[in-house]
Amino acid sequence: MSSTSSRDELLAKLNLETSRIGWHDLQTYYARGHVVRVEPDLDLLDVAAELAADNAGQFQRWMAENRIGDVSPERARAWYDANTELWAVVVAPWVLVQDRGDDALH
Repeated sequence: MSSTSSRDELLAKLNLETSRIGWHDLQTYYARGHVVRVEPDLDLLDVAAELAADNAGQFQRWMAENRIGDVSPERARAWYDANTELWAVVVAPWVLVQDRGDDALH
């Protein structure tokens, strides 16, 4: 099996596991420090695939660019107050979340 087909299979699996969820439903994961913010300019599935592949170099670049990271207390409060609905995918133990502000996932 080629690495391309393996990645395609992983992306297909992650796509099936991606859904919208209200921020209130993520409070336990947030309290444990298991929520990773993904900025809207990134493809959530690509980020999840890189996490699953343990691509630390790519994650360090994204973190340095502030494109992924912790959810700040200010953002968490705003999401809580509005019970913002986010796109989410689990790559255990992490929950990757993205506020796309729309109903489309690329």
